[in-house]
Amino acid sequence: MIKIAVDAMGGDHAPKITVEGAMDAIKQYSDIEIVLYGDENQIRPLLTDDTRITIEHCEDYFRMDEKDLAAGVRKRKETSMIRAMQSCHDNNADAIVTAGPTGAVVSGGTLIVKRIPGFSRPALGPTIPQVNGDYMILLDCGANPECKPHWLLQFAQIASIYCEKVLGKKNPRIGLLNNGEEEKKGRGLEIETFDLLKESELNFVGNIEGKEILMNQCDVLVTDGFSGNIALKTLEGTAKGIGVILKRELMSNFTGKLGALLAKKNLENLKKSVSAKEVGGAVLFGCNSVVVKAHGSSDRYAYMNAIRQARKTVKEDVIPKIKEVLMKQKEEKNNDE
Repeated sequence: MIKIAVDAMGGDHAPKITVEGAMDAIKQYSDIEIVLYGDENQIRPLLTDDTRITIEHCEDYFRMDEKDLAAGVRKRKETSMIRAMQSCHDNNADAIVTAGPTGAVVSGGTLIVKRIPGFSRPALGPTIPQVNGDYMILLDCGANPECKPHWLLQFAQIASIYCEKVLGKKNPRIGLLNNGEEEKKGRGLEIETFDLLKESELNFVGNIEGKEILMNQCDVLVTDGFSGNIALKTLEGTAKGIGVILKRELMSNFTGKLGALLAKKNLENLKKSVSAKEVGGAVLFGCNSVVVKAHGSSDRYAYMNAIRQARKTVKEDVIPKIKEVLMKQKEEKNNDE
């Protein structure tokens, strides 16, 4: 049985959607059990089906608009997120799912769940929809604003394992986000990383420009957290903007309204194909346990998918496989010395 710790108080609409998402996941998957960490007085009335679901009462939790979250992670050990993460550290749970503040998730993943030995820095990797209906992992997207070349190599290595085991992609294509396709393009970070990726055993396909992010040019796209965060938010904002413009134009006259009615199913499929709800969340790669960061505005369906994502990652032994790769690297380094 896979045990998943859920931060029931994390997110814009918690605990309602976290409890509903947990109950939906339990119905969908018979091999999981869930522990809800949070205020039992708020959770219990919402829990209409406690099959394989228990509650761990927590007095405190992180609000979405809080500042200085790193300090909060160090000092507020009784928050729902930290209690859930501690359960992973203590091997009482296989994964944690939270829609809480990103800063707390990254700090908690590093300080509480802890890094995999040999891994430099945990990286946040959301799954990005592609024009052909497939998905791509973008990392880092905010955990590390400044990165070193060998960190990006490690990001590519662990995301490649995840891509193969969880997303079902054989020999995943690795791309490097850059401002041009040429080999010597970019800053020192990109130039050095390009050489490392080229010399690795990964299926490196070269530099990928921002305009190609959605065009199915690679399965894993690596970059520093500053650039990745800008790229991710630009994609989200563009998608939202296009949706507003499309709705405005379709509703502007009778012909447009008629066209919208006739194309209703197509428009629904379009919305679904670019929706983050289908994926669930972003994985915090590099931690000793599976950490999934659901979107703060997740609904019950998105949260259920975040739990599904955590289950799949545990079921496919992604963390042990990552540890094997890092151990091999360490042995090769020692042999070279």
